[in-house]
Amino acid sequence: MTQRMIYIDSPVFVREPELKAKGIENIFPDRRPLALEIGCGVGDFLVQEAARRPEWNFVAIDIFNKGCLKTCNRVEATGLTNIRVMRAEARWLLNHFVPPQSLAAVYINCPDPWPKKRHRSRRLVNRTFLELLRCHLAPGGHFWFATDFADYAEMVADILPTVEGYIRQTETPYTTDLGDYPVSKYMRRFLEQGQPIHLFHYRRAEDLPAELLKPPGLEPGFRLRWLARENRRNRPRRIKEG
Repeated sequence: MTQRMIYIDSPVFVREPELKAKGIENIFPDRRPLALEIGCGVGDFLVQEAARRPEWNFVAIDIFNKGCLKTCNRVEATGLTNIRVMRAEARWLLNHFVPPQSLAAVYINCPDPWPKKRHRSRRLVNRTFLELLRCHLAPGGHFWFATDFADYAEMVADILPTVEGYIRQTETPYTTDLGDYPVSKYMRRFLEQGQPIHLFHYRRAEDLPAELLKPPGLEPGFRLRWLARENRRNRPRRIKEG
């Protein structure tokens, strides 16, 4: 089913022409360390984290138009000025609009786990993605990843120690003790049912050799094919003359 597009008329929503014209670091009133939330849902986690870290600017992205709209409404209701929202695919945004070593933090909370074995290659957090993210995290930058799906947690726990440049910040590969990590309404629902959230917290090493800071490039994936279809659908049609 094709999602009905809703026009988003919000001062916190950024479209690609503005992003191209200004650059991602200049879409805020003030320059501050830049953080990225990938898959913001309806913005519940985002407004909590942005409120407790006013010294950072936050870019929130989602591929779903309706989620972006709800996030914008939530941000406007809070009056927070350090958040901007975009409809974008994470790998596309990183490759095209995020400068190298510029992100103070990246958050990914409960992404699609693609539970069927034949679909697991579609999971966002894989080796190639972690290598890409390493190039865009600032030295010492934070990487937080939370999932409600145990198999996804085990997969990422197996991959991360083999990707050079990530330093674990917890005693174990991941923890179910969330501490003061903000909990979204979606995460809270699982916790209330007794289902744990598996939280990863890593930081990028301060010094990395140049070969580890070369982006691996875009790999053809499910979400990128979706983006290509969207671009074709929105491309102006030619009108035949005569």
